[in-house]
Amino acid sequence: MLTLANVDVVYGGVIQVLRSANLEVREGQMVVLLGANGAGKTTTLRAISGLLHADHGAVSAGRISFAGRDITHQDPSETVKAGLVQVLEGRRVLEHLTVYQNLMVGAHLRTDRAAVKSDLKKVYDYFPALPALLNRTAGYLSGGEMQMVLIGRALMARPRLLILDEPSMGLAPILTHQLFRTIGRIKREEGLTVLLVEQNARAAIAKAKGE
Repeated sequence: MLTLANVDVVYGGVIQVLRSANLEVREGQMVVLLGANGAGKTTTLRAISGLLHADHGAVSAGRISFAGRDITHQDPSETVKAGLVQVLEGRRVLEHLTVYQNLMVGAHLRTDRAAVKSDLKKVYDYFPALPALLNRTAGYLSGGEMQMVLIGRALMARPRLLILDEPSMGLAPILTHQLFRTIGRIKREEGLTVLLVEQNARAAIAKAKGE
């Protein structure tokens, strides 16, 4: 489904962060990307999602393909339309919007309004705490609540491949446990492929599998 072949990434035209990166994610898999801080994990994810330009970065060599299409230099909106959606690290909610508005931003490229309404109900089922928070301003939520909103927003885009960058960062152990249980359920019920960057990879995979 997703392949990186000998990908180089350069920032500012001079600073090379990735050299000859190779990765394969097959349909239906959960793949965990490991590496020390500063090893280029987030850069790899941003290269896949087409978000490097925000940090003056670019893929300078190699090829990234998704579902048989070359997406190496594709506009991020087109990548989302193709079904590849990333949840960024750092609780990147739209802090001045409500929870409901944040969720609906995930569906802004969709025109199938009845299906959007149905998907919103699914998000509420996966995250039962969200309906009570719909009118809350997202910037005032707790870290765990923000992460629920972010994953819910990503689901509203109907991803085929869901990319999660350090989703448990800063969360209490019990919330981390619940989060990965839910991610595992989403993966199974929605038939998603998942690419995950997570420090505690073994625990994340075990909980996502329901172990």
